[in-house]
Amino acid sequence: MTSSHPPTHRVVVTGLGAVTPVGLDAPATWDAFVAGRSGVAPITLFDAAGMGFEAKVAAEVKGFVPENYMDRKVARRSDRVMQFAIAAAREALADAGLLDGDGRIDAAAYDPNRAGCYMGSGVGGVGTLVDAENVRLEKGQNRISPLAVPMILNDSTPGAVSIQHGLKGPNMSMVSACASAANAIGEALELIRRGAADMMVAGGSEAAILPVVVAGFQNMGALSKWAGDPPLASRPFDAARDGFVIGEGAAVLILERLDIAQARGARIYAELAGYGLSADAGHITAPSEDGNGLIRAVTMAFDSAGVTSADIDVVSAHGTSTPINDKVETVALKSLFGERAFAVPVSAVKSMIGHLLGASGAVAALASCRTIQTGIVTPTINLRTPDPACDLDYVPNASRTIPGGVNSVLLNSAGFGGHNAALVFRKV
Repeated sequence: MTSSHPPTHRVVVTGLGAVTPVGLDAPATWDAFVAGRSGVAPITLFDAAGMGFEAKVAAEVKGFVPENYMDRKVARRSDRVMQFAIAAAREALADAGLLDGDGRIDAAAYDPNRAGCYMGSGVGGVGTLVDAENVRLEKGQNRISPLAVPMILNDSTPGAVSIQHGLKGPNMSMVSACASAANAIGEALELIRRGAADMMVAGGSEAAILPVVVAGFQNMGALSKWAGDPPLASRPFDAARDGFVIGEGAAVLILERLDIAQARGARIYAELAGYGLSADAGHITAPSEDGNGLIRAVTMAFDSAGVTSADIDVVSAHGTSTPINDKVETVALKSLFGERAFAVPVSAVKSMIGHLLGASGAVAALASCRTIQTGIVTPTINLRTPDPACDLDYVPNASRTIPGGVNSVLLNSAGFGGHNAALVFRKV
C-alpha cells in the first residue's frame, strides 16, 4: 500500500474497550484493578473437579451476553473469542467517539479505507474446533456446520470486527502465543507511523478455558494447582507461586495519528511511542534464563520511542506467576535498569485476571494507558512471601498513586516459541 504521508506520524490511544474476568467493560475492569479485586474462581465452563483435573481454578468472564453487543445471528455464527473481540472493539470505538448511529466507523471522522484492525489470539476459535470434532464423532461428518472453519480461524476475529464496524483498511491476525496482542498493537503502531493507515483497532482476544487446553498446560507443569482460596491462586513474583491461572477475555485500543486526533478534539489517554520484538531462539516453552530475549525487545522499544530506561516511570510486567518467568523477567529488568530497578514500580495485572494468553498484552496495555491518565499504578496482589530471586518493587497488594503522575510505562510481553514484545506508552 502506498501513501503520500511521511513515515513520521506520532500515534496516540483515544479509545479503550474490554471484556475481562473482572469487568464487562473497560471502566469496570480498571476499577477492579485499582481495588485489587481478583477474577479467579473455580472453573464452571466444564467440570474440572469431576474430570479429575489438578488445576481447578480459572479466570472466567462471567455474565457475558453476546446479544447485548451484536445481532443474535452474528452471535450464533461467532466463536466466543470473536464475540469478546466484537464487544471490546465496539466499546473502544464508542469511547473514542468514532461510531455512527449504525455502529459503523464514522466516515466523517475517518475514511473507512484507512481504518483497520489488527487482533492477536493464541489459539483463536479452539472452542468451535472442539465442538465440531465432537459432532463429527457422535453424528458424522455431514452434521458439521459449514460455518465451523470460519469460526475456528484466527483471522476471522479481526475479520468479524471489521465486518461489524465497516473497517476497510489493513486487517490481520497476529499469532505469537502470549505475545500476540502486544505484537498486534505494536504492528498497528508501525502501520500508522509509515502512513499505511490513519486509525487502527488493535488488541487481543482469547477464549480457551477448555478441557483439552487446560489439560495440555497442566500436564506440562505450567498451570497452578492451588488448592486454597481461589482468588489467591495467581501469585506473580511470590515465593509460593506454582504456575499461571488460565483466563479469558479481550481488550482493544483505538490508535490514531496524533494530528488527526487533536484536530477532531479527541480525548487522548496516552501516546504509544515505542515497540520492540525479538526471539529467544532457545527453548520452545521456557524463556532464556539470562533474559536476553526480553532485554533485546525492550532495548528496541526504547530506541523506537527515543527514550532510555531512565525515562521509564512504571513497568507493566508479563508476570505470569510461573517460577521461571517471574525470575527471568526480574533478571531482565535489573539488567535494563541497573540500580534504578529497585526504585521503579512493577505491576502485574495477571495477579487479578490470570493469564489471558494471546489477549494478555492488550489488557496490560489498557491498564498502562489508564495509569498514565490517572497516575495510579495497579497492584500485584497475593504477594505475601518474599522470593529472594524476585526482589523488586512489585507494588504489593494495594494500588499506589504516584505523586506528580506517571509519564511513561514499559509493557513486557512474551510467549511460547521464544517470542518477546515490548511497548512504551507515554503522556502526550
